[in-house]
Amino acid sequence: MFYERLSGLDHSFLVMEGPDTHMHIAAVMVLEVGPLRGPEGGIDFGRIRDSIASRLHLVPRYRQRLARVPLESRPVWVDDEHFNLHYHLRHTSLPKPGSERQLKRLAGRVMSQQLDRSRPLWEIWVVEGLAGDRFALLSKVHHCMIDGVAGVDLFELLLDPRSEEDDRDEPPVEWTPRPAPAGLALLADALLRRAVAPIDVARGLRTGLQHLDRLRAELADRLQALSATLGEALRPTSDTPLNRPVGPHRRIEWLTVDLDQVKGVKDRLGGTVNDVVLATVSGAVRRYLEARGVAVDELKFRVLAPVSTRRRGERGTLGNRISAWLVDLPVAERDPVRTLELVRLHTAELKQRHSALGAEMLAGATEWTGSTLLSLGLQLVVRVRPFNLVVTNVPGPQIPLYLCGARLLASYPLVPLFQDQALGVALFSYDGRVHFGLNGEWERLPDLHEFRAALEASFEELRTASPSRRSAKRKRRATRRATRPRRATSA
Repeated sequence: MFYERLSGLDHSFLVMEGPDTHMHIAAVMVLEVGPLRGPEGGIDFGRIRDSIASRLHLVPRYRQRLARVPLESRPVWVDDEHFNLHYHLRHTSLPKPGSERQLKRLAGRVMSQQLDRSRPLWEIWVVEGLAGDRFALLSKVHHCMIDGVAGVDLFELLLDPRSEEDDRDEPPVEWTPRPAPAGLALLADALLRRAVAPIDVARGLRTGLQHLDRLRAELADRLQALSATLGEALRPTSDTPLNRPVGPHRRIEWLTVDLDQVKGVKDRLGGTVNDVVLATVSGAVRRYLEARGVAVDELKFRVLAPVSTRRRGERGTLGNRISAWLVDLPVAERDPVRTLELVRLHTAELKQRHSALGAEMLAGATEWTGSTLLSLGLQLVVRVRPFNLVVTNVPGPQIPLYLCGARLLASYPLVPLFQDQALGVALFSYDGRVHFGLNGEWERLPDLHEFRAALEASFEELRTASPSRRSAKRKRRATRRATRPRRATSA
């Protein structure tokens, strides 16, 4: 018999899901047709299906479904004895020559449909007919299965750096589903786990006492980080047109910028690539809200920026290993250089006080929380509104990847929308470019294309901005300190 429990964080994404809040992560991938052209001019769908089938044994979760433990709210993963790959792989077409606008509309409709919880929680749509001798893949995976970094691992598993001349897939590995335990067996294991939990805690305390000084310092850091995180989470943000109740329907936009240009801004003005991204979003929010007649000068606008806690040895595993920062954006600031400087100072402060560690502790608390209490806690978060927008930035491979020899040109990530969150911003860097994916609520953001234009204009401002005298002077001073010869010390 086989089953695996969901972590508390994975479980939370199931609890958050509702009729209007679909908790799946998605991506729109655009590829060249290349060697996947079939004999009649269409896409060789069977070859794509066979390629995915040959690699499914490497991601067992993709052939598992949810099962419930009697009298306990936490679900578990079991093998799906009725798994059918044909259900999860869909084949459709745009009217030729299909435009990117039509692809965005189709992606919005696919994003508007919830995944069936009685089956493995993923789908891939193969979309042919895109103009420019291209086709697309629309990928949907429930957030309880993967986070952004796990999504990249999966991305690199299904695609590879081989060219069409080298492309060859192994035959599928024979798979036999392991029998799922009966409900009583699951219940007995759950009761036993609760019984031994105090013993595990005591064992951990005994081990910790042997390293008391280190434990005391680590505990102080964690409590300080938790206190700061709770303080941020309980400080409400301003109400904006981006924070309205959402319905079930979505509209999609995207934007591509050159990664070297993003790094050029970082090198010239300071900060990190992520700081440049957040400054770009800050400028876009200001432009977009002002165009809607919103006075931004007094706004308290904050974004939730997920941070991976996945260790090196956990690469390739599914599930969520994430924490988060709550980052205040200076949306009232009109000088792009100053905007980046303020963002950089704030993220440096968050790093110094280990804010992601505090969020990780809150996420860990969900391991001891039932569905009812977890649901009440999430409802409280919605009422407080600790952030206005999710902005997630995931680094990807910087080499070309191929599906059956067809080169991947772009991949636009899409994050789910929470209650009262009418917009989500996700970024994925791949092969020298940064791809922005915008997921918007259909009714609330009919002008999502205007936010895309605001993003483009905001980044262009940063790209062409010159360092302020104060920033340039500070940078020269830091350079002199770094290059100054050190005075020899006596032994």
